[in-house]
Amino acid sequence: MNLTYLTTQELAERIKYNARTIRTRLKDSVLFEGRHYIKPFGGRKTLYIWENIEKDMAMPSTSNDFAIPMAGGGVCHG
Repeated sequence: MNLTYLTTQELAERIKYNARTIRTRLKDSVLFEGRHYIKPFGGRKTLYIWENIEKDMAMPSTSNDFAIPMAGGGVCHG
């Protein structure tokens, strides 16, 4: 399987975000190590996996993202 690895700047150009925003707001909250990015050879450099990011960006958001779980198994949307 061929994967496309991008630097932070290259990813920023593709998704039209500022590179700093990717590093400070998206990394580890929306983009996760092992799924969306790797740090090859245990180094400091971060390489983003384009195919996984592109796939997850296309997923529709759900209304359950802001649901509060209830003790009886239901959810509260408020």
